[in-house]
Amino acid sequence: MDMVASVLAFLAHAGHSVVSCADDLVSWLQTLLYVNAIQPLLFHAGMMDVDEDTYDALYWVIIGVLEVGLMYALLRPLEALAPAEKWRDRKGVGVDALYTWVTRLGILNLLFFFTMQPFFDHAQSTLRLMGVKTVDLDNLWPGVTTEPLVAFAIYLVVLDFCSYWYHRLSHRYGVWWELHAVHHSQRKMSLWCDDRNHLLDVLGQSCMFAVVALVIGVPPAQFVVLVALTNFMQSVQHANIRVHFGWLGERLLVSPRFHRRHHAIGYGHEGTTYGCNFGVLFPWWDMMFGSASFNREIEPTGVRDQLEGVRYGEGFWAQQGYAFARIGRRLRSRAPRAASAARREARDDATVS
Repeated sequence: MDMVASVLAFLAHAGHSVVSCADDLVSWLQTLLYVNAIQPLLFHAGMMDVDEDTYDALYWVIIGVLEVGLMYALLRPLEALAPAEKWRDRKGVGVDALYTWVTRLGILNLLFFFTMQPFFDHAQSTLRLMGVKTVDLDNLWPGVTTEPLVAFAIYLVVLDFCSYWYHRLSHRYGVWWELHAVHHSQRKMSLWCDDRNHLLDVLGQSCMFAVVALVIGVPPAQFVVLVALTNFMQSVQHANIRVHFGWLGERLLVSPRFHRRHHAIGYGHEGTTYGCNFGVLFPWWDMMFGSASFNREIEPTGVRDQLEGVRYGEGFWAQQGYAFARIGRRLRSRAPRAASAARREARDDATVS
């Protein structure tokens, strides 16, 4: 036990040192850019009343830029050297890069987290005054789960479990699926593809992630790292790279091959059980709830009805708009069925009476 505690303490110290150095770098860049570029612009525009908020927001923008830069530097060479699919051109991939910049710089998870934190703090204080215990996951095993690294792992697993069910349910319900279908309509999966989502779906995911994190007591510093790590791993999963983690690795972490099966036409989201491989970071939930498929073939990706001419849009705004159009058609098709069911019910009632 002493050895385990020592190892955990060492890893926690090493992790803290890495995070601290990264934070120092971002803070230095934040001050440099703000003093030399942003603040003069605010002064000349007469907008110094928002200087503090602008300074704080710049921190998250810098994190987003560094994250995208790291993602591109590591994954783009792999896509070029070992592609899962070879394309004649990269037409249609550019719009996904636009999604990535919008999502990563917006940092919606962080926005929700820090906006809602005061409300959760007040709610927890009220519950404590009423004698109601709040969730405190890092104190499950004093001396072990109180270690920052262990607590971080617990938070990661809990958030991934909730993300699995959010993702799986988005395939189960028609209107919700039409929003999520924007993500699946990409026929050329790449490192940019993860962020190709309808804006309403992004808002829903971000809100869920932030609410769960606040409920289980994730500290702000760890939340930032959780968001960055989750985003990066999902970029790896969507990358156009021929990578297999091996029998054990495929069952420990979602790989590009495992997630590609989820995007495969006719398998990943259109089967009799509404698809497979919904895991965001870990395939454990798919294995536990019967939705795992470890097929190793490289399959075409997209949505089946694209082959029949259904439009999902080529550009950013077209994709957003077509989702609403599909939702409208789905709701209109429900109306006659609902009216018919109501007439049958009325006839049955009349017959009984």
